[in-house]
Amino acid sequence: MDVASIAAAFIAAQASQVQTAVAAKMLKMNAESAQNAVKLLDAAQQNMQSLANVASGIGQNLNISV
Repeated sequence: MDVASIAAAFIAAQASQVQTAVAAKMLKMNAESAQNAVKLLDAAQQNMQSLANVASGIGQNLNISV
């Protein structure tokens, strides 16, 4: 192999490493995003469960005028 071929192969390997690192970072961010979505849904479910015990009619006649 000549020097140019070796250099091209080395540059391609470096680019491949960068692409792999970026892909790993994106997967980690996606997993963290999914985890945060699960936490948000769990909190919303807990809030709905606490509101299930509220007497009927609460909040129907809310005056928000200024």
